[in-house]
Amino acid sequence: MRLALIRQRYTPYGGAERFVEGALEALLERNVAISLYTREWPQTKLQLIEPVVVDPYYVGRLWRDWGFARAVCRRIGDAKANLVQSHERLLCCDVYRAGDGVHAVWLEEKLRGASAAMRAAAWASPYHRYVLATERALFASPWLRAVICNSKMVRDEIRERFGLPEERLPVIYNAVDSDAFHPRLREQRARLLEHHAIANDALVFLLVGSGYERKGVATAIAAIAKLPSPAHLIVVGREKNLARYQRLARAQGVGARVTFAGPVIDPKPYYGASDAFVLPTLYDPCPNAALEAMACGLPVATSTKSGVAELALEHHAGLVSSSRDVAALADNMRALMDAATRERLGANARSAVLPLTPAAMTLQLVLLYRDLLASTVKPKTVKAYANAAGDEQTTQKRGVASGDTTHKRSEAPEDTTQKPAEPASEATTTTASEPSAPAIDATGTGAASADAAPVSDPSENPPPTQ
Repeated sequence: MRLALIRQRYTPYGGAERFVEGALEALLERNVAISLYTREWPQTKLQLIEPVVVDPYYVGRLWRDWGFARAVCRRIGDAKANLVQSHERLLCCDVYRAGDGVHAVWLEEKLRGASAAMRAAAWASPYHRYVLATERALFASPWLRAVICNSKMVRDEIRERFGLPEERLPVIYNAVDSDAFHPRLREQRARLLEHHAIANDALVFLLVGSGYERKGVATAIAAIAKLPSPAHLIVVGREKNLARYQRLARAQGVGARVTFAGPVIDPKPYYGASDAFVLPTLYDPCPNAALEAMACGLPVATSTKSGVAELALEHHAGLVSSSRDVAALADNMRALMDAATRERLGANARSAVLPLTPAAMTLQLVLLYRDLLASTVKPKTVKAYANAAGDEQTTQKRGVASGDTTHKRSEAPEDTTQKPAEPASEATTTTASEPSAPAIDATGTGAASADAAPVSDPSENPPPTQ
């Protein structure tokens, strides 16, 4: 059995990669061969993964995404993979991990309340047209067998907009290490407040996230201005236009009550120093920072378009409002200034994420892979992948040249059959020689016959804890 994984930029320390690597390690132990298709291969702890570097030349993000999708769909046919999982929007995958949610929803949330000129410019963008067209074609693809959703919010958006049945939309939350992110981090509060010259009696609201527009930092600043002076906001994360938000805080009269800590390698001391977590994000499928804050016992005040909102509401672990509603956010933050409320919601927050351990989330992913691999009949042909590469080109032409920006569900992409494609000259392959992957038997020895397709049950041989 062979699994092909597609990730344009593979970062071993990224949240999605750390999560997926746990499942990949378990599959490697069960004799599933794994190839990773990426633009650049970094070293990871999983030395048995076979890297395939596909790095076509590009200028700009449209050419970058379209060129990679087209090249990787042509190359992946050589691997004779039984299962193809992609973290990118393209048409040659069996499994798609919707880590970024639905682009159409994100664009609508971003443009909500924008001027007519800004909306027209966004909808006229060739890049957004391409992504929207590819997204529709992906969810209508007859190849697509499952979409891994990292929140029920994302699952419901895909079901409602694109008509996929719920059984093909498994929800697997991002994992959180509740041993590392723990209420005992409170011990670091005094030292961190002193470092930032924040008063010891301050009631600290924390916002962690890069890209301040998307994370709703402006709304958080406006909300903190409506609270009495003990309330203090700390913002952790990268922002290329930081001066704009510093000016905004001064204009709101809270320049001294908003601390911009910038990007940090380890945010744990900030969780320990804080009393509550705030994230009025415009759109965030499943923010890891919010899960980490909840594991530390912090109640959350977040938006309706955040994937953690469902956890906060289901477990009475926080308060939810619309992303741009300053008054509602300020009311929620004011409610969290009550110590008894914070204690109750904070305890519920930690309880809500305790089941989301790396081992448990890895097991869910392994079980999904097992079921999909067990039902796989045979690998797709090189010609089929070449056709998918042709469909990528057709999608790009439809989405950009025709200006199609509707959100209606499209029909499955037409078959623009081509001759089997030669490997793309611009892509460099660094794989080892291609052995035939052994079938997986119930013992995990790899000695089964070709007819023995079932993968061993991971619940009988659980994957190692990350």
